Amino acid sequence: MPDPNRRYAYLAISTLVAIWFWVLIGRPTSPGALFGKSADPVKPLAGHTKRKRRNAAMSLYYEAADVLKAPTTTGGSLKSRIFSKKDFKAAPAQIYALVIETCKWSAVLKEVIEKTGLLGLERKLTPLLSLLLVHDLLLAKRGISLPATHGLRASIERHKARLNAEFTRARIRRGLGSLEALTEHVEAGGDNTSGIPVTTHPRWIRINTLKTTLEDQLATTFKDYTRAAEVSEVQKRGGKKIFLDAHVPNLIAVPPSADLTKSAAYTSGALIFQDKASCFPAYLLDPLAEDGDVIDSCAAPGNKTTHLASILASHSPAVDVADPTTLAELPQKIHAFEKDKVRATTLAKMVALAGSDGMTKIHSATDFLKADPESPQFAKVGALLLDPSCSGSGIVGRDDMPELHLPSEAKGGAAAGAKPGGKGAKGKGKGKDKPTEDEKPSQKRKREGEPEEKVEVLLDDDGVPTAITSAQDLQARLASLAAFQLTLLLHAMRFPGARKITYSTCSEHNEENEGVVLAALGSEVARERGWRVLRRDEQVGGMKRWDVRGVEGPEGEYEKISEGCIRANKGDGEGTMGFFVCPFVRDGEGGDVEAKVVRDESGKIVRDAMGIPVLASASGGEDVAMDDEDEEWGGIDEAEEQVAESVPNGEATAAVDEDESKEGEASKPAKKKRRKAKKKT
Repeated sequence: MPDPNRRYAYLAISTLVAIWFWVLIGRPTSPGALFGKSADPVKPLAGHTKRKRRNAAMSLYYEAADVLKAPTTTGGSLKSRIFSKKDFKAAPAQIYALVIETCKWSAVLKEVIEKTGLLGLERKLTPLLSLLLVHDLLLAKRGISLPATHGLRASIERHKARLNAEFTRARIRRGLGSLEALTEHVEAGGDNTSGIPVTTHPRWIRINTLKTTLEDQLATTFKDYTRAAEVSEVQKRGGKKIFLDAHVPNLIAVPPSADLTKSAAYTSGALIFQDKASCFPAYLLDPLAEDGDVIDSCAAPGNKTTHLASILASHSPAVDVADPTTLAELPQKIHAFEKDKVRATTLAKMVALAGSDGMTKIHSATDFLKADPESPQFAKVGALLLDPSCSGSGIVGRDDMPELHLPSEAKGGAAAGAKPGGKGAKGKGKGKDKPTEDEKPSQKRKREGEPEEKVEVLLDDDGVPTAITSAQDLQARLASLAAFQLTLLLHAMRFPGARKITYSTCSEHNEENEGVVLAALGSEVARERGWRVLRRDEQVGGMKRWDVRGVEGPEGEYEKISEGCIRANKGDGEGTMGFFVCPFVRDGEGGDVEAKVVRDESGKIVRDAMGIPVLASASGGEDVAMDDEDEEWGGIDEAEEQVAESVPNGEATAAVDEDESKEGEASKPAKKKRRKAKKKT
């Protein structure tokens, strides 16, 4: 018979061990579960959660300071750098908000800190930490996010009265009567180095007409907003103003401070955040019913894909926004290619949220360059949108770091002679006693051993960084990108039924823009199939009115195509990112541009009673077939690869000039013969 004392001893020891584990690992389950008894999971100890929050709070200011200390060569925008880092203890959103707001107020805070002599009194404080902590003391609703007994918090709060007094004096010196007035002054960039108010980037929003209308949104989501006459009115932070764009239909802009991410319209997919310039390619392509299916060659994340869907639906009288099933009845489809599997998942979510999944076929993890133009599934493709990877030099905020004003240690300020407060003033702690080299306000952020040459990080629009240390490195990178972009464009020109192409980049470099266009026009496939740049007077109404056109080049090499190309420049007052788009149209193989649809003065298509677009030409002739219909797809041929890799601008120009010189006077009679042939048929 078992000894009962031994049994009780075993139970006692087991209970003690269970309690020890229970406390050590945060009480994941009840003690009874350790003895084989069923029990529901129990929440972690309240103390454990509080410790985690306390640790995150204590890390907030140090992690924010580390972000601001990072070298300027660190790739990516400030937001992407913060949110992509996985080892932060504090919430990335909290770090980002603190960094942005502190930078915005840094000129005023610098003045306050220097006037109080804070850095001379509290030797543990660095200039960066002082800015971050004083910002929260004076401007954050909850004050400093540290425990009341924390040394950093104490080092600031013991000077609270003096800091508040200097903050008030800083406001008065600016002639502002209230904190609200000072806030507006700071939001407008009144304290930046140049003294000129900062022109910020507005938040552009495309109304998703697959789910709503502009009128409905003005009456609901934006009912409290006042109409702005100019885009400049919504380029400043604060206020509730809305600007209706004059170039792209169903596009609006609101101030950058407007947060609509929690609105019902945004979460339902009725509103899509999309830069104005990013809307140009789909709007310029303007796929009609007679254009057949559409290809988006590099579709993720899906803004342009869903824009194409909205345009296709707008051209069909049968589509009813209130009845989503009518979208599935559209005969046209969108083929959306994305070679990256993860990005393809994002694309699928975006398409579903926008309500265009019924008319979009996603080619997940599929490279557009591997698609066979002769495949039956692409037989109806008549329009293609190309927005390939590029240098991303036009993206707003990609290379912008907020302006930061660091305070210096006061030598003769108002508080220079005051007695230091507390232990922190004596500098006996383990923390930093002096500002680090990268925190000194009068010096650039440069470390010892750093190379003398300027180092930049070139990020493509997929976020892939490339270190650039010289002009040669930059040219090599641009040449590589341009070769890929040209290969993609030539591949699109091979689709038998293609009549329209838009080629776009978010780059400001000529090599990726006009250079690629000119090289493509000089290729064999472009000449054989009659591809050319769509003239400005042929473009859709809003794009026809857009005045910023392509560049002519240093030696005028792009002059013949510049007027048909469209550019957007960041920082020019239009509120857009840097962007380039070129529309191509096909004159060969039945692509007679005289058979265009009729448009009214606003650029809208004129339709007959049956909803069919009215054509400018009533000849109705059938297209003449080309001789190469029976050719089989064999991939990108070697000649085109060579063009993509090494066609200089001069050779492309010569090819175009030679082609034009061969036509000479014979070009006009040839066109007349084609017109007569159509009339006979």
